[in-house]
Amino acid sequence: MAESKPILIVEDDRVDVLVLKRALRDLHVTNELACAANGEEALAYLQDKGKETPCLILLDLNMPRMNGFEFLTALRADDAANNIPVIVVTTSAEPQDVTRSAELGAIAYVVKACDYREFREKLRVIAPYVACAQPPGELEMVPCQGACPQRPLS
Repeated sequence: MAESKPILIVEDDRVDVLVLKRALRDLHVTNELACAANGEEALAYLQDKGKETPCLILLDLNMPRMNGFEFLTALRADDAANNIPVIVVTTSAEPQDVTRSAELGAIAYVVKACDYREFREKLRVIAPYVACAQPPGELEMVPCQGACPQRPLS
């Protein structure tokens, strides 16, 4: 398989980062995973000439210092990085958050699920953007819907 670009996970919750990493591993995603705890760290990562531009950004909305909306606004204003696809992965199922994310250029919106298997299935939406060790047909896109106020379980 050809070399793949990294996926940038922008998430402040360590448990959610671990769950995301596990789900990506279970989906046989072979991309390197880079992490940033907030939008400021993510922008610094993207501006670091020593880092490879990610093929995809998985973005939480509710973070300290620079939240997901602020990050999306800054990302879309940056000519060098504004074409990177962003998928919002958050606990919020609020229609205004979904709408605002789309207006700011997010290509998909995944609501974190209570059940790990359900959450992993929702993440299959990343399939067109990543390298994986299994045939593409096994990673078909699924609708992103459903909400739960709790964190996903590992």
